Amino acid sequence: MALSPASRPPLADEVTAKLRAMVQSGEWSLNQRIPSETELMAGLGVSRGTLREATKALAHSGILEVRRGDGTYVRATSEISGAARRMYQDHTEEHILEVRLALDTQAARLAARNATADDVTALRGLLASRDQAWSGEDYGAWARADWEFHERVAQASGNPLLHELYASFGAAFHQDLLRQQRRPGFDGRPHEGHDLLVDAIERRDAEAAVATVNRNLNSCAEWLAA
Repeated sequence: MALSPASRPPLADEVTAKLRAMVQSGEWSLNQRIPSETELMAGLGVSRGTLREATKALAHSGILEVRRGDGTYVRATSEISGAARRMYQDHTEEHILEVRLALDTQAARLAARNATADDVTALRGLLASRDQAWSGEDYGAWARADWEFHERVAQASGNPLLHELYASFGAAFHQDLLRQQRRPGFDGRPHEGHDLLVDAIERRDAEAAVATVNRNLNSCAEWLAA
């Protein structure tokens, strides 16, 4: 049944929901600049004022970032990710790593129970991409593949809330990887928490999965403390 005028949500709320859906569906990817106001006004059939109200709402929630004179960019895929992204700016790398340790170990444990054959294939493919990018000194691609690997483990956990929380680490994780890459002697292809993790997930060995994640993150903690 159609909504009556009295019960229909404000137009700006409808536009906000449409823009949010475009982000969450992957139509606009993380860090991508979204179409111009003119394009969006024409595509959505709304006024500039309504569009700006919707954009402002999503910028306030952390999903979008408006850069004056440059455009509007996707900064998070949900309100929870946007809020987490802002919170990370107020905490140390050590604090972030400690939270990651809790999420990574639980994701590994659940992935060993719930991952599908397609998940395992995807994880091995991401590691192959990571290794190829590292060998070719394409460190941006290397960092993206490494992050996508860890996020896919969280997705394979079968817990959508854990996956969403983990995905909120994207920006901080990516920056940390690029800092590590500049460290003399750093190896961007560690087996701990990566190849050995996939092996454990494939064997359905939750304890081995958790153990290799712990060893990997402990080495990260040692690097931060150095």
